Amino acid sequence: MVKDEGKKPILNVAFYKTELDKEPVREWLKDLPKEDRQAIGEDIKTAQYGWPLGMPLIRKIERGLWEVRSSINAGIARVFFTVMDRTMILLHGFVKKSQKTPPNELDTARRRLNNIEKD
Repeated sequence: MVKDEGKKPILNVAFYKTELDKEPVREWLKDLPKEDRQAIGEDIKTAQYGWPLGMPLIRKIERGLWEVRSSINAGIARVFFTVMDRTMILLHGFVKKSQKTPPNELDTARRRLNNIEKD
């Protein structure tokens, strides 16, 4: 946990928005139990105030794409994000059920990253 009294965040945090103004990560978080939301929120805040960070909290996936790795009651949550202009944009979140990240979860994050890189 990061002590942030009087300290400014290194990154701002924003949710990826679809063309229909939906925020898929925010909606996913709302469906999780409160304590899981809090754990993920703390991990995102740690990244926000301590950027750049590495394992075990943050793992680089590929150019422009990282994941926040959070332990929650249901297992392990992942939130894919990118950083643009000092803003951490939360692209996609899911609860991991297997050792390997499912390709469709990674594809969703890549597609959303491509959408904001085009803008």
